This record gives sequence, C-alpha cells and structure tokens, in this order.
Amino acid sequence: MSKQYISFKILLLCIIIGLSTANMYGQPNTTLSHQESNQFERDFSGMKWRMKMMLPGEGIKRGLHKLPSEDIETLVWNNAEVPGDVYTDLWKAGAIEDPYFGRNSVKAQWVQQYEWWYAYQFQVTEGIEDQVVDIVFEGVDYSCEVWLNGHYLGKNEGAFSGFSFNVNDYLRINNHDYLKGQNMLIVKINPAPQVNALVAGKKTPWFGDYWRDIAPMGIWRPVKMVRSGKVRFKDVYAKTKINKNGSADVTMEMTIENTDDASKKMNFIISLEGKNFESEKLEFNFNENITRGTHKVTKTIHIDNPKLWWPWDLGDPNLYQAKISLKEGQVNHDINETTFGIREVTSKWNPGFEKGVDVSFPRSTYINGKFHFIRSACWGGPPDIFVGRTSPEEYYELIKMAKEMNMNNIRIFGWHPPEIPEFYQYADEMGMTIWQDMIPLGTGNFPIDEEHVSEIFNEAVKVVKERRNHPSLIMMEGGEEMMFRTRDPHAGRKFLERLGDSLQAYVPLPYVPDSPMTDHVAQEAGFKPKEAVHALRYFYDMGEWLHEDWYQTKADGYPIVPEFAITSVPSVESLRKFIPEDELWKPGLSWGHHWADLTRLRMQNWDVFGDEMKGSLEEFVNATQDAQGIIFQNGIEHFRRDKPSLSAIALCHYITYWPDMKWGIVDNYQKPKRSYYYVQKAYQPLLVNFEFKKRRWHTDEPFLGNIWVINDFYTVYKNCTINFTIKNDKKNTLFNKTYDVAKIDENSARKFFEINQDILGKVKEKFYVELELLDSDGNQISHNDYFFLIGDQEVATKHFQAWKEERLKQENENGHGGYGSYYFFFDEFTRENGKDYESGTQTPRAKGF
Repeated sequence: MSKQYISFKILLLCIIIGLSTANMYGQPNTTLSHQESNQFERDFSGMKWRMKMMLPGEGIKRGLHKLPSEDIETLVWNNAEVPGDVYTDLWKAGAIEDPYFGRNSVKAQWVQQYEWWYAYQFQVTEGIEDQVVDIVFEGVDYSCEVWLNGHYLGKNEGAFSGFSFNVNDYLRINNHDYLKGQNMLIVKINPAPQVNALVAGKKTPWFGDYWRDIAPMGIWRPVKMVRSGKVRFKDVYAKTKINKNGSADVTMEMTIENTDDASKKMNFIISLEGKNFESEKLEFNFNENITRGTHKVTKTIHIDNPKLWWPWDLGDPNLYQAKISLKEGQVNHDINETTFGIREVTSKWNPGFEKGVDVSFPRSTYINGKFHFIRSACWGGPPDIFVGRTSPEEYYELIKMAKEMNMNNIRIFGWHPPEIPEFYQYADEMGMTIWQDMIPLGTGNFPIDEEHVSEIFNEAVKVVKERRNHPSLIMMEGGEEMMFRTRDPHAGRKFLERLGDSLQAYVPLPYVPDSPMTDHVAQEAGFKPKEAVHALRYFYDMGEWLHEDWYQTKADGYPIVPEFAITSVPSVESLRKFIPEDELWKPGLSWGHHWADLTRLRMQNWDVFGDEMKGSLEEFVNATQDAQGIIFQNGIEHFRRDKPSLSAIALCHYITYWPDMKWGIVDNYQKPKRSYYYVQKAYQPLLVNFEFKKRRWHTDEPFLGNIWVINDFYTVYKNCTINFTIKNDKKNTLFNKTYDVAKIDENSARKFFEINQDILGKVKEKFYVELELLDSDGNQISHNDYFFLIGDQEVATKHFQAWKEERLKQENENGHGGYGSYYFFFDEFTRENGKDYESGTQTPRAKGF
C-alpha cells in the first residue's frame, strides 16, 4: 500500500470525523429535559460559499441548478460570505473597485443588472428517521430561487421575511462514503428591482439624499439547516401583563406544528428564570393533544414579584429567559429558548393639544406607568448598506456609544430596514428603547391592488412577529414622509390604518400611521395640523433663518419631533478612507458624490461662527462638525424645555450607511464626530441649561436669558446650587454668581432664574457662558456651556437671506440640475466662468473655496 494512499485515507477520515462533529451541534444552554432535544441547528454562515455571475435567464439554461452534488466545479467560482451581499463579495474578489471610494459606485451599477448564483456544499452523515429537516433562510435581498441536489425547492420575494423549505426527500446522507453524503445547495439571486415603489415595504429603499443609485442584493442573513422531531415550534411569544397589585402574568403563546398524520400527546416542559439577574427558577409541566397541522397552545405563568424591564434612565433592564421542551414519552421533539422582558407600554395625550383639533394621536410614551421622554436619533443604518461589510460587534459598539451619548431611544425610520436580531438583543440588554417603522415605507407610491397590499402586510407581520419578544421595541410607526408623495391621500391613509390594525393584532404596542402628517397632502387626508414636525427646514431652506430664529418660529409648538437634521463632514482621518488624495482640498468631485452640500456647509459655518472657516481642510471639517453639534445642542435644549407638552426628539441621523458628508453624528468608520459631544451634553437626563433668544449681541445692550433645569430622572434633588459664569474673548471672567436651588422635582422642566447683565462692552468678538449644577454635597451633577457672537441679528439675517437667493440661483437656474446634483458646485461641469471639463486629467475644485 502506497504512502500516498495511506495519507489520503487519514485525510478523508479526519474530514468525515470533523463533518460528523459539525452535525452534532445542538441547541445551547438547555437544562433538565431540554438536554434531550432532537433538534439540531447547523449554521451555514461563513466564507465557504461560492458565487458566480450570469446574464438574466442564462443560469438555468446553462444548467447551474443541476450541478452534481459531488462536483468540485464551484471551487473556481468567486469566494463568498453569508451573511453578506453581492457587492462586497465582488469587491473582495477584485471584480469591482470599492464602491464606497471616490465615485466608484457609478462604476458598479452594472452589478444589479445580472443574476448571481451562490453555492454551498455540505456533508450529512447522520440519519434523519422520525425527524423533520428544513433549510431555513432568515433573509435574502430581494428575490431568489433555491435548489438542493438538483431539486427545485421554491422561490421567495421580500428582503425582510424569513422562509424555509423541507428537504427530507432531497438530502444525500451517508455515514461512510464521503461522496454519497455530499450535498449541493444552490441559490439564484435575481436582478435587483429598479423601481422602489413596486417593492416598497419589502426592500430597503436605495435612494434619498444619502445614497447613490445602487440597489443592494444578497443573502444578508444566516442560512441554517434545522432538524427536529415530527412536532415542532413555529413561534413562541411571551405576552406579558402587569397587574394592579404589582404581580405579572406571562402568557406563553406557542404556535406548534404536527407534521405527522397521527395525533400526538405532547408533554410541554417549561422553565422560567432571570437571565441577567438572580431569581428562583419556575418550572411547569402539562400535556396537550396535538393533531396534524398548526395549532396555538397557551400557558399563563403568574409571577408574584416580577423584575420589570426599564429603559436605562428609569431603572434596570431586567430580562427573563424561558426554555420549553416538546416531549413525547421519552423523546424530545423540539426545544425553544425565548428571552423577554416584563414591561407595559402605553400612550397618553400630550398636554396643550386638543384631541381631534390639533392632533389625532397620543404621543407621550409611558413605560410601566412612568413618562419616558424620548431622547433619540434616527438609526440611519444598517451600519453599512452593503451588509457584508459589518458585524454584530459593530452593532454592539454603536448601541453602546448611543447610550454613552445619553440617548435612551433609537428610531428606525421608514427609509431603513428592520434590523438584525443582535440589534434588538443589545438594546434589550442596555436598556435602550426602539421606535420603529416596522417596514421601510419611505415613499407614498406602491401598487394599491389588494394582492400587492396583502404582500406588504404579510411582510410587516413577519417582521413584527420576529421582534415582538424584545422589550426594547416600544413604538410602531407605519410610514415615513409617506403622505408627502402619495397620489391618493385617502387611499394612503386607509392603507396605513389597515397596516396598523395588522401589526397591533400581533403585539399590543402604540402605533402611529406616518410622520410628520402636517404637509398639505396629509391635511387633505384628514390628519391634524400639529401631529408632529420634521425639523428639517433650516437645512433645506438654508438662509431663510438663523438657526435659533428658525426653531423658535417654524419648528415650535408640536408634541413630537421625529426628525431634526443638520449635516457635517467626517474627520480628515475618515475622509482619507473614501476621498481620493488629489480631491481632498480644495473639495473635488467625490465630495459632491458623497452628498457634501458645499454651499450649505459654508452657510452653516457662517451662521454659527460668523465665518465660513475655510482656512484649511482641518479647519473647515472641524467647523462643520462643531456647527452641527451647536445647532443640535441649541435646538435640543429648546425642545426639551417644552416638556411635557413635547415628549420626544429624534435627531437625523445617528449613523449613515455609507461614508457620506451628510447627517450622521458618528461616521461610517464608527468614529464620533465632534458633534457627538454636543449632543451628549444636550441629552444629559439631568440638564442645567440656558435659554436665550439670539446668539448675536450688541456691546451696548444687556445680555438676557434664563437658567433652566430639566430632569428626566424619577429622582428629586434637594439643596442644589448653580454656578453661572460669563467670560470674554480671552476666557477671563466677566460675571459669576452662585444660585441656590431648594428642590428639583422628578420628571420636570422648570425655569429657575433670569439673567440680565450689562457687561458686553468688555467683549470684542465672542463671549462664553458656563453653567454647573452641584448637588447638596457639592458634587457636579450637570455641566453646560455656550458661546455667543458680537454682532447684529437683523443684519446677519438679511445677509443670510441674500445668500439663500444666491444659493437657489446656483442650484436651479441655467439647467444646473437642482438639489441632488453636485455638478453646479464645479464650473468645469456647468461651463461657467470660462471653464469646461475637457479631460479626465483635470481635477475640478468646488467654487466658493
């Protein structure tokens, strides 16, 4: 016997042993009878997938779906990763240039015109007698067809809903012969849709002013092979209720499927205990006869002294874990592990707004009976629109950073998708609440025939059912600016209300149809004039108002602010990762491609600093971030002083899903902008702050304002002091006074002291205000600061408004393309001032710099 043959047999034996071990991974962390489960879950995630491009329709013609299971042909296909996406796989393979860098995304638009074939080979060595085996896809974007060993399993459309196929009849199983136990799973991803309105609610929109025209596609969530007994769980929902005496009832709503023709007497074994706290383990056992088909079985568990789940600033985020076994005699057919929290979410009407006249819906959120003032930001995610570029670790870090910025809520709005399970898990664990448009309806246009509407509703129901056990999910919304664009306002309203009925049939959470509902289309549909405000007009109408005049006059007097948007540029370090070196400064074309609104950025800087701050790349970049932060800080504090009439603020955005120069407070490389720290300051749950009417002051007028304290905690602070200081240009103190505060009430917003000081004659250009709140022991419990300019508010406003007219002329006249085009920033592209774009060797520079 040759040495080569012996070596081959040893290698083959090692492979078979390794693959057999891989098949034995079962459900983790089970106890008692849970250890005896017949369920095995094999995750196909990883980099053992392969992918191949084909012209539309050609893959089947050329037989890719019939690749022999034992074959090694796919070894020469491109490497691929699941979960992931087509673009990232192609980028890593060298087939396309990094779509995030420069203007490369334009070069990659061809990708969405093709179909993409993914293949995965795996071994099965153990028999499946008396078992049910499914291949489970948790999410494919957007449309796919699936084959196993040449057998057609089926197709699916919809990026967010999972689907599965039974494969008992198609698996190749052999414990001894490697080739006979080889299986080939083939997935064809169809060309991406090109009209969002036709797939609204079922796919992430790939347009809007923070992305360019590429529709993402790929197997974006895990694929698993799941084995169970003939009776199995299809869904488990832990529905909780808090009773008046402080006890709680947890109703386990279990959807059970019996795949056998025979009725089976099943023993349900349930254990319940605290997951992140110590508790007594509760155990229950009962029998139920399960006939063929799908059935709902419920069991209510009473807890005398429950540990409630709270947002982090109201209490501890206590979580429970339920483990359930389905047992027939001595055999476990299936097990389930469900983590949940006991909490109750209700809504109340905001004071100062008349029901049916000003507003249609209550917008104050209460958790376990306590008012939850929402300090939020629109998520703006996923962290990458090409999901193959991100990881659960990145989600953890981003949610942790959001909490450290004093946010207590994250809003997923209708331009972005429902998130992966880890997002909600981390929010649960950290005590962050989630306000979510359940599916992305960031457009008012979609097919209104009943078949398509039903598909959207089905997608939404699947999304909410998968996420409803997460206590962090506290508020549902139907659309996002949907009424802005709908052709038929009344049909749009009816659709959103039906969507809410569908969602609330599965989870008892507050629901609001759309945001903001104050535009003329929504008014025609019957919504009221004060429903909510999207505080965006300062940016989009840049030049009409200085920012502090704008939020006092045009964004004031609403119960809720679902969007508050200001833009900025990432750090120079981050810019170098996606802007070519020769375009960095002065700004080149890639700035515009990544949505840098260069005129508005200059105007924003001037509004805040009285200067465009264009001395260098670093000066300009830092100034945009400081301007974003200062405008956010001043606006946030203004809105928070309206508590409780105003009950929530969501900035737009926290992150964005590619490296852009737009809304995010944290950039695409998870680097906080300087604006992050201004928001962190303004979102302090206990906040000492200064109310002022303007930022530009004459040296011969008194400096006026009011000292406030806002307290979102349910803690009373007694015998406090406030140190108030005004400093001049050189940071020398002009005025300092300590004020005594006898009591700061829990859950309150109150003006305490007026400031009227005639000291500005000692200032040349800029002066500073600092506030410090100390508790009764002299410990600092809140700190805040501001700066102001010497100038004339009316003169500055006139200058700003003249600049607006210049901006509008630049954007809209002479066929320059309007908002969304960046060509008008570059004379070479508009052929102005004697310039023309004649050669690719040119590096156009933005005018105004």
